[in-house]
Amino acid sequence: MKIAVIKIGGKTINDFTSTDVWVNTISDLYRIYDGIIIVHGAGKDITEWSNRLGIESNFVNGQRITTKEMMDVVAAVQAGMLNSKIVAKLNSSGFEASGFSGIDRNTFAADYLDKLLGFVGKPKLIGSIGWILDLLSERVIPVFSSVCCDRTGNLMNVNADLFTGTLSLAVSADTVFFVSDVSGVLMNGNVQKQLDEKQIEYGVANGEIKDGMIPKLFSCMELLKSGINKIWIGSEIKFKLDKQKEINSAVCGMNGSGTWIINNIEKGSELVTLTKHI
Repeated sequence: MKIAVIKIGGKTINDFTSTDVWVNTISDLYRIYDGIIIVHGAGKDITEWSNRLGIESNFVNGQRITTKEMMDVVAAVQAGMLNSKIVAKLNSSGFEASGFSGIDRNTFAADYLDKLLGFVGKPKLIGSIGWILDLLSERVIPVFSSVCCDRTGNLMNVNADLFTGTLSLAVSADTVFFVSDVSGVLMNGNVQKQLDEKQIEYGVANGEIKDGMIPKLFSCMELLKSGINKIWIGSEIKFKLDKQKEINSAVCGMNGSGTWIINNIEKGSELVTLTKHI
């Protein structure tokens, strides 16, 4: 089964629920992939609702410091309100979708990242993903919030990019799309068409890559090491299909939009060949 995992965040979530742009995109993706999974974050919305409730938001390397009080907000906004809105939009647009989180069916759990961060965890596969594959085979779109729990049932705030990585590996995804407000990964003042591990590490070390982009790119590197080599970061999924329903060299804006994360820069000349048949 050829599976695409799409992680949406930032303004993309609002566009997803309030416009029909994504209806056409998903229809096109179904011409290439047998199954589609959506994962979403809720960073800005969590901050907005926290502010309304008088709860201060603090971050360390793009990770939200999460007290029990903050975790209640995370769960309510991300696993509740936003997940419901995305599923409702998909179902009202002619697709079949169901909403889930990392808690459902004891498939994932979260291990604590750092005591200083509180209830923030790194996701881990602990159960069977057969039920997810069954949904995909029925052309149902699973929509995942990244909220998880620890081994004793405490709710855990899990970065949606990290959850996307763990889920993508579990289902052996063919392609992973990270879609958000950014047009790609910015370095040296320009959006890079492609980046490898060494460049990412350099960008983090010198401060060009920062905040939420750090866990996103770390997740991408883990995917590369585990054999998923079709990973893209950008703001819009745009492509053209040829008569054989294959994506041509304009995949996701190969004309300049978005960044492909690759194993090493020397393989850059192979990028078009790699992505032509995704």
